[in-house]
This record gives sequence, structure tokens and C-alpha cells, in this order.
Amino acid sequence: MSAKQRTVCFLVIFLLSPVLIQAQSGVIDFQIVDSETKQQIPARIHLWDSTGKFVRPPALPFWHDHFVCNGKVRLRVPPGDYRFEIERGPEYRIHYGNFRMLPGARDSKVIPLQRILDMSEKGWYAGDLHIHRQVKDVPLLMQAEDLYVAPIITWWNKKSVWSQKELPAELLQTVDGKRFMHVLSGEDERDGGALLYHRMPEIVDITAGEKHYPSSMDYLIPIRRMPGVHVDVEKPFWWDTPLWIASGMVDSIGLLNNHMQRSTMLSNEAWGKPRDPKRFPGVHGNGRWSQEIYYQILNTGHRIAPSAGSASGVLPNPVGYNRVYVYCGEDFSWDNWWKNLKAGKVVVTNGPLMRPLVNGKLPGHVFEAGAGESVNLQATLSLSLQDKVEYLEIVRDGLVIENVPLDEYAKMGGRLPKVEFKESGWMLIRAVTNNPKTYRLASSGPFYVEIGGRRRISQSSSQFFIDWLKQRQELLEIADAQQRQNVLRYYIGAQKYWEAVLEAANAD
Repeated sequence: MSAKQRTVCFLVIFLLSPVLIQAQSGVIDFQIVDSETKQQIPARIHLWDSTGKFVRPPALPFWHDHFVCNGKVRLRVPPGDYRFEIERGPEYRIHYGNFRMLPGARDSKVIPLQRILDMSEKGWYAGDLHIHRQVKDVPLLMQAEDLYVAPIITWWNKKSVWSQKELPAELLQTVDGKRFMHVLSGEDERDGGALLYHRMPEIVDITAGEKHYPSSMDYLIPIRRMPGVHVDVEKPFWWDTPLWIASGMVDSIGLLNNHMQRSTMLSNEAWGKPRDPKRFPGVHGNGRWSQEIYYQILNTGHRIAPSAGSASGVLPNPVGYNRVYVYCGEDFSWDNWWKNLKAGKVVVTNGPLMRPLVNGKLPGHVFEAGAGESVNLQATLSLSLQDKVEYLEIVRDGLVIENVPLDEYAKMGGRLPKVEFKESGWMLIRAVTNNPKTYRLASSGPFYVEIGGRRRISQSSSQFFIDWLKQRQELLEIADAQQRQNVLRYYIGAQKYWEAVLEAANAD
């Protein structure tokens, strides 16, 4: 064979190789149905080959290691062994499976997903406050994750989805007649941390914001004046959290945040306030540090609802992995959901499903009594699990006062031990799983007790935030004297606020 003939032969083989590979590939059809109704349902699919490489189908919303479909999908895959996990949020059991694809073969699988609980039937509606996915994909993502509220972050410090396209006529849109998505949430994320702005009527230009200057307060103050806007502190350990709390302008705080991921933990504090690894070690340390800070906030008399966000589109999570369930009863609407979130009628979770009541009241309720009187509280709880949970915990004023084994909880008919308050304070209910890879839990919003018309204000917790603010000011790196003064004035004002809180302290 001449050199010219060999060249032609190699060229033909090269051009035909994709065709040959395609001919060897097999086809598998998935249909996902509700195990009870047998109706096709949208879902999320994780599919890996024998090397651990994920399969990415064309034309379907894909992120990191998963894609979603409307309940039916045809995939062409090379020969080999495959494993898959199919989910539809925490209200359905995960379906695990595998198959072997032979060259040119065809296969089909009907996957029945078993529903554990329909939280919306019980009046609880799920939302995710941190979504960075493409707007066009969100309707299917919501259906596949059984999510009811999806504010989509489409503008932030140096980027806006709308810079090259017109805003839609309707910022608030419905999905399948019962879910809500809003396309104009914003995020200011800089050295002090991240604030999320939801229910925005317009884009605010924050593109001038650099690492330290101007202060996040220069954007927060005018945005807060806009009617109906909801401001969320994205994570508790951001350096500017004490500043934002002191402003009185935040509505919720991300107790379950994007450091908590489906199969791992982002176990550092990014550029936020670092935890003490001796007090908060290991995989669960970052999540426990977030809770510690949130409990310190509650201990200073502030009543701010916990929230949850996944940061899908930036970090590996699926949409809705960290979610906040808000109780709306039979009156679910876009406005009522946000109203009740701010009121603290919430449960945050990335796994366990709980529906808590204390003396028949929802989270966020304030139990009042006169001076010298006491308040006796008893929680009742409906609980559904996939991961193993050994104990239910009652947290009072930041400390776990009861560890209730699940068998004891069952024997008590879903009731937890009574808690007596002789002084003002708060309590919540927590269920932490044994998952060794990530911090998977559910937490109710706080229930508050106010005796004698006074909230409980802890001296040590107030001092905690004063020390935090002093440390924060030392970290500022602003060379321009005028700019430095403009930023420092907010911290000085916040420190005075916390010193006044300390002056009013009536506990420890």
C-alpha cells in the first residue's frame, strides 16, 4: 500500500469512527411515575458509567452531575455498566438502580417513585432562596424538585442576565398553575458577604461595588425602601452579619446554605468569619457553626426567621436541595408565602421532613405571660425520614436540653417532653441525620416566650457581636481616607447599637 493509499485509509477510518461508535451505542428509555397514581412525573436523574463519569444528555437542563426531565427521556449510551439515582426532592424516596448496555441494544425502565409525604397537602410549601440557573430551565426544575417558590438571581455585582436582553413583561410567573417563579432577584456579594434581594421591582445598579467600597449598606438602604422587597442574609458567618442585623433591615438568614451539599460539605467559611475547629470539628463543623451564630442572634432578642438556599448554578447542589417550607395552610399565594416566611412559620431542611407544633401553634409564635408567671410548652411533631436519625433535639436558648430517641418519640405518640419557661427565651426542634458525608438536618423556626413583656437578651451573646465588629473593622483594606471613613461609619454605628443591646441585657 502506497503512502497516499495509507493516508486515504486513515482518513476514512477517522471520519467513520463516530458513526461506528454511534452504531455500537445502545438506547435506554426511562419513564418515571408516581408509584401510587402511576402518573408520569418530572424528576432529577444522576447517571454514571463504570468509571464514575456522569452522562450528560443533550437538550435537557444539566448541572454538575445531574439532569432533569419531564418524566420521560431516551438516552443513547456506549456499551458498559451504569448506575443511577432518581429523585424528586425530599418528599419522594430515592430510587437506586443499575443496568448493563450491550452494543446496539435497546432497554427501557419504568421507575416508580414512592411518595413519602405531600407537604403541600398539609399546608407547607417549599422554596429555595438561592438559585442561579437559567430562567428558561426553571419551570422544569421546579416541577422535577416539587418546589413551589423559586426567586431566580439574575443580576449581581458585575453581571446581569438582562444586560443583553429585555426584561419579560411579567416578573412574577406561574408554573403549571400552582408554582411561582420570579425573575429579578439580585445578589450583592463582596468581602463582607452576600445579601440576597428578592421580590425586586427593578434592577439596582451595584456594578460600582468593589471589594470593600462602597459599603453594602449604601445599596441595602435604598433597596429596603422599595415596597415588598425581602432581604435575606445568605449565610450567618459572613463578616457583615452583625452590621446587617443592627440595621434592622433583614428579613431572614440562611441557616441551611450552599456549604451544605448533597454528597459533601464545603467545610470552610470561605472569606467569612472562621470557626474554631476545636469546638466545631469535622464534616459537620461548618453547619454547626452556622447554627451557633444564628442562636447567638436569637439570644440577643432578635426574631429573624431561618431560611435556606442551595446556590444551584454556582455550587454543585440541585435546585431545592436546601429548602425552606413555609406554612400557608389553604391560603397559599406568592405574597402569603413571603409574609409567613418573614413571620417565621417555617421549617428548613435538606432531608428530614417535619411538621412541628408547640401547644398547637406554628413556629414563629410568641407565647406571653405576666411577670412572675411561667409557661409550659409541649411540642408535637410529624416526622418522615430517608436518612437515619437517632435523636430529636429540643434546643432552648442555644443549648440542647433534650435528646429524644426516635423509639421514645414513637411511644409518646409524636409528643416531645414538656419544657417549662420561668423566664423569657426561645426554643426550636431539630433532627440531625447520621450522614457521614454532609450535614443533613431539619430545623423548625424558633418558638418564642416573652414573660413580663421583656425579651431575653444575653450579655455574652451581645458581647459576641461587639467583638466580632471590632475584628471586622481591623480587616478593612481601604487606602483612600475618605472612602475608609464612609465605610467605617456604618460599623461604628452598628457597634453602638450592639453596645446598647448589651446595656439592656437581662440574662447571663
